[in-house]
Amino acid sequence: MPQQGDTAGEAKRRRLSRADNPLVRAVARLPARVHVKLLVAFVGTALLVVGVGLLGLRLLGQANERVETIGTLQDRAFGYGKLRSDALHVRLLLSDNVAGDFVESLGAKDLTTGPGTLAVDQAIANAVAEIPSTTFPDILGFVPPPEDERFLRRIRGTATELSTVMQEIIRFPPGEVPASLRTRSERLAVDLNQLATELANASAARSDALIAQSASAYASSRNLFVGVAAGAIVLALLLGFVLSWSLIGPIQRIDSRLAAIASGDFSGHVDVANRDELGALAVNVNRMNDELQRLYKEVETASKHKSEFLANMSHELRTPLNAIIGFSQVLREGISGEVNAKQHEYLDDILTSANHLLALINDVLDLSKVEAGQVELQIARFSLQDALERGVSMVREQATQDGVQVTLHANGSLDVVMGDERRIRQVIFNLLSNAVKFAPAGGQVDVDATRFNGEVTVSVADTGPGIAAEDLDRIFEQFQQTEVGASQPEGTGLGLALSKRFVEMHGGRIWCESELGKGSRFVFTLPAGTT
Repeated sequence: MPQQGDTAGEAKRRRLSRADNPLVRAVARLPARVHVKLLVAFVGTALLVVGVGLLGLRLLGQANERVETIGTLQDRAFGYGKLRSDALHVRLLLSDNVAGDFVESLGAKDLTTGPGTLAVDQAIANAVAEIPSTTFPDILGFVPPPEDERFLRRIRGTATELSTVMQEIIRFPPGEVPASLRTRSERLAVDLNQLATELANASAARSDALIAQSASAYASSRNLFVGVAAGAIVLALLLGFVLSWSLIGPIQRIDSRLAAIASGDFSGHVDVANRDELGALAVNVNRMNDELQRLYKEVETASKHKSEFLANMSHELRTPLNAIIGFSQVLREGISGEVNAKQHEYLDDILTSANHLLALINDVLDLSKVEAGQVELQIARFSLQDALERGVSMVREQATQDGVQVTLHANGSLDVVMGDERRIRQVIFNLLSNAVKFAPAGGQVDVDATRFNGEVTVSVADTGPGIAAEDLDRIFEQFQQTEVGASQPEGTGLGLALSKRFVEMHGGRIWCESELGKGSRFVFTLPAGTT
């Protein structure tokens, strides 16, 4: 049960992961080229931006319309407020208290008699006469809507009727105005003030309602715009995420498979669902993987057969060669009878060729074992100084015969190192024998070794003809020699190749520094490792 749960959880994680997301895989399966998918993503993102911009312009236009409407309603409210103020002024003039206050301000003592009454009535008549004209658009400053026009018509009619009544009152002498006219004027003034008040209040209420509606609409528009913009951003990010991982995922899987192929793992295939260039690339990678696997198996088989053949042939060749070398030495020493000078010369040639052939066989066998991974280093502590001294002593006789001086520069800081002494001696001997072989008569071979920063460096320098720059790397390959090397009577092109393998097996490196006509300097390094 736990294993099933783990498997289900892993499957869920794979579905939710970026590369294995179902939406990503669905986009990857679309039969379209990569540039088409990128173009669609770009156009889609651009459309989202344009859509958000158009929505913003529309909401801004609606806000401007609401502001203009509110401004119009405020102008109406101001005009209707002035009309209400005029009507209220008329009503107050007609009230007893206001009339009494006004008369007192004129020095009058009686409301019903004297010149004060006439002045009040004349003021009322003048104020009422101006009201009808203030209800027309040219005075208001705007065209009233139909619902307001009904109120304005009633206000004009009431004001006109009140103006007529006030004219009648003025014609009567002070103190003789009929009470019915006073009552009628008071009622008309109240009606006029009520109509103006209702109109002003209705306009103010509409203005307040529109302001509240505008505030609510602004909040709604803001929320709508923010929501749409956020949605557009999310959609754009989702589109970018899906498209990018429909491309990045296959590239990562192809890269992982190529890395595995480079490391020698041909057991898997890359799974890419894309129906575009990446899908075609994945198919070719899988085809290449299968073909390389087939070729690798063939190479392994051929290499195995080669190694077996070389091992068998080396063994078979060594037996007669040892017999040839042994019997040649016996004959040359005269054990079985005296030999003349010519025969002695022939026996020396036989021994030289046999030893050269035996060295060649040993090198081929060693190289085949290294390539087959059959060589295991015998790591132990040994003195590098002793190894260098033995190498110099082994080539000193040949160097003396050729007139070459070999010098080992003493280094007291060298101590024991960790490594396979036999293989390191073989590397040293190969480098020294090459240096002696290519150094001219009267030439010089210098051997030096230093320790620095946890690494031991050994160098062998000669005063030979030097090596061209284009040959410095090639000489470390199998059976590769320079023109000067190929002209030498001995040499197989395997010594440096073997030396490179042995040094690299120790974790070191080897290289050559040379110029034509200025000699050569071969250098190899080894980890100090004195534990």
